[in-house]
Amino acid sequence: MNKNTITTLGELKAQGYQAKSIKEELRANLISNIKQGKPSFTGIHGYDQSVIPQLERAILSQHNINLLGLRGQAKTRLARLMVQLLDEYIPAVKGSEINDDPLAPISKFARDLIAEKGDDTPITWIHREDRFFEKLATPDVTISDLIGDIDPIKAANMRLSYADERVIHFGMIPRANRSIFVINELPDLQSRIQVALFNILEEGDIQIRGFKLRLPLDIQFVFTANPEDYTNRGSIVTPLKDRIGSQILTHYPEDLETARVITAQETALASEQKSHVYVPELAKDLLEQISFEARRSEFIDAKSGVSARLSITAYENLLSAAERRSLINGEEDSGMFQSRRLNIKQKTILP
Repeated sequence: MNKNTITTLGELKAQGYQAKSIKEELRANLISNIKQGKPSFTGIHGYDQSVIPQLERAILSQHNINLLGLRGQAKTRLARLMVQLLDEYIPAVKGSEINDDPLAPISKFARDLIAEKGDDTPITWIHREDRFFEKLATPDVTISDLIGDIDPIKAANMRLSYADERVIHFGMIPRANRSIFVINELPDLQSRIQVALFNILEEGDIQIRGFKLRLPLDIQFVFTANPEDYTNRGSIVTPLKDRIGSQILTHYPEDLETARVITAQETALASEQKSHVYVPELAKDLLEQISFEARRSEFIDAKSGVSARLSITAYENLLSAAERRSLINGEEDSGMFQSRRLNIKQKTILP
């Protein structure tokens, strides 16, 4: 559909638009990618035979997902890449706070607008990059932050009951309607807020200060959790856990080659470092081996894990140390002894 020429509900209907949920959208685009042999999660290494097949099965099953794993295992990265499985643009009722589907509106604002203007109802187009929401769960997160709160001033001015939808100031989750919503470190979320999430997943309603509002939100939830948090800081309440269709265990790289690819990809290097600093393959292997040995060490808490960021930051510091030495010594290049075209050139030795 040409979003530049479709600006009203009538024009949208004329193009044969059909309403579909975000989970149906993700499923349809994943099926298309699989049929074409196109990878859906590019830039993720070491998960081809483990995590990614499980994640694809969860999307095909239209499940809400919990990614369970230690720090630095690309849990949030996987969730962000799901955005690429969304349609590039979707229509929404213009002016709606919760991205109402023009053919399946759920807010009173959108329903009233469509009832008043009919096919002349204005629509807007939302890009998939604007359909990703993320919240880090901390003990101080409140119902107001995620679900919303009642605006007493609006209720007084409009002379409306607190049970009326129009007096609610929506939180992050209703505003993420028809989007992917990621809650990181779910066990840190207070139990009463987890119960509120359960109501959204199970009943399709939200409860604010005891007032119940029917609002069947269309959201793909992705949760992340660290196994350590289940015992140290909190837990996932049983009713909510039961509504999470798929729990997927992530893991660290299983071999040095994969770990090196990840480190090279994630390392933030200045162009000068890339061109002037040479690091021998042995040094790269040693850096990765340190992480592997640390994960097996009895002196390291296995529950906390050793993040892949250890290798990444160590590699960055290694390059910066070599660069600093070359700058102090006035050298153009920095690195180990290397040979080019049979001409032996001595370079600054890495510290």
